[in-house]
Amino acid sequence: MIVDRNAGALQLLRESLRPLLILFAWDLVVVGVFQLAHRPWMEQPALPVTLIGSALILFMSVRNNVAYARWWEARTLWGAVVNNTRSFARQAETLAQGRPDLTRAMVAYAHALRGGLLGAEVTAEIAPLLPASMAALILERNNKPNAILYEIGREISRSVRVQHLDGAVHAEIDRILSDIANAQGGLERIRNTPLAIQFSIFPGLIARIFCVLLPLSMVQELGWLTPFGSTLAGFLYIALDKIGADLENPFRDSVHAIPMAAITRTIEIDLLQSIGDRAPPPMAPERGVLR
Repeated sequence: MIVDRNAGALQLLRESLRPLLILFAWDLVVVGVFQLAHRPWMEQPALPVTLIGSALILFMSVRNNVAYARWWEARTLWGAVVNNTRSFARQAETLAQGRPDLTRAMVAYAHALRGGLLGAEVTAEIAPLLPASMAALILERNNKPNAILYEIGREISRSVRVQHLDGAVHAEIDRILSDIANAQGGLERIRNTPLAIQFSIFPGLIARIFCVLLPLSMVQELGWLTPFGSTLAGFLYIALDKIGADLENPFRDSVHAIPMAAITRTIEIDLLQSIGDRAPPPMAPERGVLR
């Protein structure tokens, strides 16, 4: 996620430079052919292109709103994971009479959740945080974060029986685990349900067709200034399409994605420090980007 405006502007400029140059080159070809050869078929009316552009803006606005809603929901659900893991660590230490092993297992859960959403291998990060018996069970499961929650729940139930804890304590901790599981389910739903194919393909395709037609409708009025006006207008449509594409998948390895590594590190620091363990330093942005 881009957190520095200056670095973000440079990043967006680098990403936009190639389509900008392609648009400008096409506009130069159109204005050169029109001014030097003046082909009759190039005298196209502006009204059809105007109507296409208006419809395209509406289409892109709907797609971008949906894409941003997915991105924001993902960030909200990660926020719920952060808050509930902190609550679990507090309850494990105060109500369950001290279970630092389960607090470390919850840190492993955060790493496993990030790895599952990103499709990355995180065994080396979660194995040292888990008791040996629990690690052997969890590393064999397909859904490792869900397996960690399940084993934590079993350990809490065992503590209730052995330590004769009040049933209300068990219910409160179980509620926190259920809230974490619900947040994980929401994150997995976003990952497993891509944006409708119509929204993923059509805006970009139509935007590129529009950019090809745009200078043909402007060259009669602007003449040699067509490359500047057409490139700027066309670039706005290409930029809108890219914004939606960047936000569509909030979990991919991109500068525009949810900073899951930084969120996971925050959970790790808060939980390990709560039980007196040594914690790593917070993640800092690199070139204005927080991963």
